[in-house]
Amino acid sequence: MTALHVLSAGPGVTLQDQGRPGWLAQGLSQGGAADRLALAEGAALLGQGSGLAALEMAGIGGVFEAEADMVVTLTGAPMRAAVEGGRLAWGATHLLRAGQRLEIGGAEAGVYGYLHVAGGFAAPEVMGSRSAHLTAGIGAAVAAGDRLAVGPASAARAGLTIDVSDRFGGGTVRLVASAQTALFTDAERARFAATEFTRDARANRQGVRLSHDGAPFRAEGQLSILSEIIVPGDVQMTGEGTPYVLLPECQTMGGYPRIGTVVPDDLPLVAQAGPGTRLRFRFVALDEALADWRRARAGEAARLAAAVRPLVRDPAAMADLLSHQLVGGVTAGDDLERGEG
Repeated sequence: MTALHVLSAGPGVTLQDQGRPGWLAQGLSQGGAADRLALAEGAALLGQGSGLAALEMAGIGGVFEAEADMVVTLTGAPMRAAVEGGRLAWGATHLLRAGQRLEIGGAEAGVYGYLHVAGGFAAPEVMGSRSAHLTAGIGAAVAAGDRLAVGPASAARAGLTIDVSDRFGGGTVRLVASAQTALFTDAERARFAATEFTRDARANRQGVRLSHDGAPFRAEGQLSILSEIIVPGDVQMTGEGTPYVLLPECQTMGGYPRIGTVVPDDLPLVAQAGPGTRLRFRFVALDEALADWRRARAGEAARLAAAVRPLVRDPAAMADLLSHQLVGGVTAGDDLERGEG
């Protein structure tokens, strides 16, 4: 089994897949990738299942060396990536030859970038997942010296790309009512929906703190709320009246009032919001959110696969230009004179 060697890695590089659903009652949140759409995009580009593990890179990547030839792809927050000094296109597949080093720098937009390999990373499964869940003590951050085993390669090929949805610059996030939404007055909920928030510098895989101008947000009887089950997407209002949006590695119980819950398809907008990014919230009915979710899930893999197309490369930047067949066919050389050109 081949592998990818880690020569250096940023502090927030971990293996992630779809996480561990079904363990909430035992006190373990699902975890998994902060941007699930990035996993689906990588799977479509490599022609493999979206359940395989990828490297999630929070803010900055690292330097990786291929033990054997392998096809890789890069999705999620765009980061500066290069092989032997040549810049690689983000959201595209590339052939990484044995011994070549892939260097991935800081995020140019967004927060979480993903490095996928054909065949997926073959780390041992724990409770049905290869995801690191650092809050729960499952797995560990990727570090220099690690050898990341790669599973049996799929029929992936280099030179493919896909248009990704723009979710790296903030925007409007849909919200459905939660258990304590009714504790916030109509006026308070309207003010929340009319407020522009800024992603605070305090954020991790557990959640994102948002700042805003104006008075704190308050719920009636909020000091009497008992701790109960919470899930990723819940928007808790801290004691100081500041919203905190929970992400995949959040705790499973909480007592802060929740003004609403972000619909799953919009959670990447929050996770990928870098410090200072502006976000707004819009309340939608649960039926509307469920209908949108079902439409998005129906045939999602097929739609993404159909969106994959050849990557148009700049010949001036192609170190392997001479290895490509640029002209095909044989002529007598007098085609133009005979009017056949």
